[in-house]
Amino acid sequence: MSPLDIGKHIPEDTSNVHIETTLPKAWEEEVTFNDMLYDWMERSPWFILSIAVHGILLGVMLLIPWHLFGNEEETIIEAAIEQVPEEVFEDPPEEEIEEIEEEEPIEEPILKDAEVSDHNETDDDQPFESSEGDPDFLSDSPFDEKNFNSVIGIGGGAGGKFGGRFGGNRNLRAGGRGTEQALKDGLEWLANHQDKDGKWDTDEFNKHDPASDKCDGAGEMEHDVGVTGLSLLAFLGDGHTTRHGLYKEKVSAGIQWLRQQQDYDTGLFGEKMGHSYMYSHSIATLAMCETYYFSKNPILKGTTQRAINFISRARNPYGAWRYESPPNGDQDTSVTGWMVFATKAAEDSGLKVESASYDGALNWIDEATDTSTGRVGYTDTGGASSRITNVNEHFPRDTTECMTAVGLLSRFFLGQDPADHPIMGKHADLLLKALPEWDPDGLSNDMYYWYYGSYAMFQMGKRHWEGWNKAMKKAVLESQRKDGSSKGSWDPIGPWGHSGGRVYSTALGVLCLEVYFRYSSLLGAR
Repeated sequence: MSPLDIGKHIPEDTSNVHIETTLPKAWEEEVTFNDMLYDWMERSPWFILSIAVHGILLGVMLLIPWHLFGNEEETIIEAAIEQVPEEVFEDPPEEEIEEIEEEEPIEEPILKDAEVSDHNETDDDQPFESSEGDPDFLSDSPFDEKNFNSVIGIGGGAGGKFGGRFGGNRNLRAGGRGTEQALKDGLEWLANHQDKDGKWDTDEFNKHDPASDKCDGAGEMEHDVGVTGLSLLAFLGDGHTTRHGLYKEKVSAGIQWLRQQQDYDTGLFGEKMGHSYMYSHSIATLAMCETYYFSKNPILKGTTQRAINFISRARNPYGAWRYESPPNGDQDTSVTGWMVFATKAAEDSGLKVESASYDGALNWIDEATDTSTGRVGYTDTGGASSRITNVNEHFPRDTTECMTAVGLLSRFFLGQDPADHPIMGKHADLLLKALPEWDPDGLSNDMYYWYYGSYAMFQMGKRHWEGWNKAMKKAVLESQRKDGSSKGSWDPIGPWGHSGGRVYSTALGVLCLEVYFRYSSLLGAR
């Protein structure tokens, strides 16, 4: 029967149709072990893969440091912002110098009677302060080079440019009868009137006096930087530094206060107040330079260099200085003198200076000098000293040669020698005609002039120094106060006493008494 014929034999009524099969029933089907093994083997690759995957996962889980995720105590970290303490400079520890015991002389010394003098004399039978010495020798000390002095532990040295501030017998440094005690009293007064923060208060210095005995002579508050620098120069001049001397703490405190007054960006000490800030800055810079010279403290180096940089920027191109920074073309001898001394001190200390400033300063001094008379003017050729209308114009200007003294001393610092520049002799001759003389009314008192004149005439030496020294000692010693809270000070009754007050006049008085040893001869012993 063909497949096509099957449909022909299907009955129309299928309800009674019964279909039978020869295949076994599902429950009657037999499954052998081989059948089961074959079926298991067909599925085994996936089973093995599953076991491998689970094994890998188990291994990874075992490697995880589950103890780190445990419940540990919470750690609280507290932080507090503390104010950075102010930098305080300290000098490096001083090396101890082993003392060498001197051997006793073999021969017994022979004692001879000697004449007792009221002043010190030298081997050439001349007063110590006027001894000519060896003109080819640079100082009165064998230790002239500062580098060598540092090695043997005596700082700036007993001689050299800074004279005999530190070494030897103090009596050899004195200027004769009375000067040593007057110097001690002056420094003691300054020390007793320094504020705790290190400054000298120009107008309120007498807060350190007892209520029943207050000093008078207040100055103007804007000069605190200047009189602090001037007072520090008085201590430094007697050998008191940040490392040596009875008043080393006073010096350290004053220097620290000056550092706090400096504008870090400009280098200026203090603020630009009136015309006086250039004076204050130059005097403070000179004190800082001398302090750095003796201590070589690296903390002071940056402070001092910034101060010198300000001075360099304040100078007129090809000229000198006056009141303004940046400069406006004006120049005067008084400000220029302080700038020259500060710049030279910086150079001696190994700091960077503008060498052209020396030429500019000398050009101005030459311009301000009247070659016919030898007088150096303040702001013009041969002009008189400065006075302020309705303030100090009653002080006569023809009794002082202040600017001539500034010009003469500046010439020495700038390397000129009277033997080569006769104008310096004319300067000194004018000073001999206007010697220091104390006037109770103050009309002839000019301690600013006495200060510059003393140092200029000391450099001249010989007859000029002898004539000046005799008059200066008498005027300074006799005018020093010897009573109460004012003991050791000088009354500020000169033309500029109203500005600087008693602190100013006392610092200048002390500096006058230090002329015998503060600087050695700049051109060799004379």
